[in-house]
Amino acid sequence: MKSNRLLMLMPIFVAVALAAGVYLGKNMGGQNQAALFSNKEFTQNDKLQQIISYINSDYVDTVRSQEIVEETISGILQNLDPHSYYIPKQDYAAMNDPLEGEFDGIGIEFRIQEDTITVVQALAGGPSEELGIMAGDRIVEVDGENVTGETINNRRVVKLLKGPKGTTVNVLIKRKGTSDPIDFAIRRDKIPVYSVEAEYMINETTGYVKVLRFAKETHNEFMRAVRSLKKQGMSELVLDLRNNTGGFLNTAVDLCDEFLPKGKLIVYTEGKARRKKEFFATSRGELEDVKVAVLINENSASASEILAGALQDNDVGTIVGRRSFGKGLVQEGMDWPDGSGVRLTVARYYTPTGRSIQKSYKDGLDNYNNEAYERYNSGELYSLDSIDFPDSLKYITSGGKVVYGGGGIMPDIFVPIDTMGSSYYLGKLNYQGVFFQFGFQYVDDKRDDLTKQFSANNFAEKFSVANRLLKEFYDFAEEKEVPYEAEGAKDSEELIKRRIKATIARNLYREKVFYQVVNEHDNVVKKAVENFSAN
Repeated sequence: MKSNRLLMLMPIFVAVALAAGVYLGKNMGGQNQAALFSNKEFTQNDKLQQIISYINSDYVDTVRSQEIVEETISGILQNLDPHSYYIPKQDYAAMNDPLEGEFDGIGIEFRIQEDTITVVQALAGGPSEELGIMAGDRIVEVDGENVTGETINNRRVVKLLKGPKGTTVNVLIKRKGTSDPIDFAIRRDKIPVYSVEAEYMINETTGYVKVLRFAKETHNEFMRAVRSLKKQGMSELVLDLRNNTGGFLNTAVDLCDEFLPKGKLIVYTEGKARRKKEFFATSRGELEDVKVAVLINENSASASEILAGALQDNDVGTIVGRRSFGKGLVQEGMDWPDGSGVRLTVARYYTPTGRSIQKSYKDGLDNYNNEAYERYNSGELYSLDSIDFPDSLKYITSGGKVVYGGGGIMPDIFVPIDTMGSSYYLGKLNYQGVFFQFGFQYVDDKRDDLTKQFSANNFAEKFSVANRLLKEFYDFAEEKEVPYEAEGAKDSEELIKRRIKATIARNLYREKVFYQVVNEHDNVVKKAVENFSAN
């Protein structure tokens, strides 16, 4: 009986204990609180600073207040929308340099191969190229420090090699065919980060340009590329914005301006604290006489969607591919003296017909980021019939074309993901990075022979993956712990051959030849070229 009564009274005891604990806490903190709030009127805006001060002064263990502040700022911004964010000092350069179009360094592309820093290429015009550093060189020491072995990683390499313009770094290099290591004293300089990754002529009249991002120098790079192609006879342009995650709004406006007649609306922005601002085409228009097809996919976002939407709404060119990402928010930056920064959403942008293409983020950040998987699960990436836009999102262009707002730019010509030749074995080869590793190793071993047999101009046409090379690849994959699967290899043989050739092309002649090889069998590129012929 006593036991049952005790059980009945337990909730009361617990409640009393909790109340006592709260009361005890208030008594212990009373003097500190009085000090915190003395001589000033407390407001809601004081809470954050007071909490941080309270933690610093009274928390049971020592804490790092800087980390608390940064985590708090990051949490606040992430709860606003998916594209407002805080950039810590240590990440600022990595996030900002690609958009600024340059960084300070020695000018090499590298990868860590067998615990050794291996030069993939010395960037054109950079200090390393000028000193004669070559693809395949192994960096074994930096400023007298051994940089080989299991402890070496990409972050450490970047920290050692990057540095302010004008400073010098000493590297010791081992080179194939040379018995003794070679010393280089490299004076760091401004290294350009290019946005236009490739340009070439697909056929006698059709040019191809791949743009990675919309950075400060993208417009200048783009115009150099298209002017070169026009000299080669280009009257039609395939502009590839697939996987282009965006960048500066003004850069997107500048590129649009080249295609649109003077006075055409390109985009407008508006926010609670930002008045409506409209951007119109000027008399610039060097590409108004060129037919254009813009390629987009589910990873084309932000500025790339501004360009696609502007051309589509003005009935210029053709948008080809799959529905774009759906980012219709505009950020402004605030940089702090300590080297950190904030990017805050201040407006939405709208296409010329008035479309907002921002997809919903009301269900939280995780659901927002996982929306791409929902497209996959719903079948949207494979079939146009799986996409259903409500009438409320329907807009009509001046030319009478139906376009849709909400959740990205829907292309004029839908091209599903190509699954022909796919297999589980191919997926494992991709996931384990076997193609890139093999391409790098093959070129590293046979660079001299390959450059004697082929050039950048004829590699795509003349190089082929023979059965002996294919067997060599399968053996290499086995060494990388991807066992050979006969059925998967048979189903995916043509795709495997193409990817071997493409990775060899990339390691030997970089992106231009890589895209020539890849695009030869790319259904989206093919559809764009066919559309030119049909019109």
